[in-house]
Amino acid sequence: MANIIENLYGRRTIKMSTDDVITIVREYQNAVKGCKTYALMREKLDAKNFYLPEDPM
Repeated sequence: MANIIENLYGRRTIKMSTDDVITIVREYQNAVKGCKTYALMREKLDAKNFYLPEDPM
């Protein structure tokens, strides 16, 4: 699960586990399957949302 690291001076950082990375890569590969151009890949990814569950503290 993802762990959000607070930053008082800017954007927060999200620390991801190995499983999180594998899940995101799998979703990315499924989303862009069959894309022949960079523009089409961007269009498909813009229409998709990616989520990581937050690690409860």
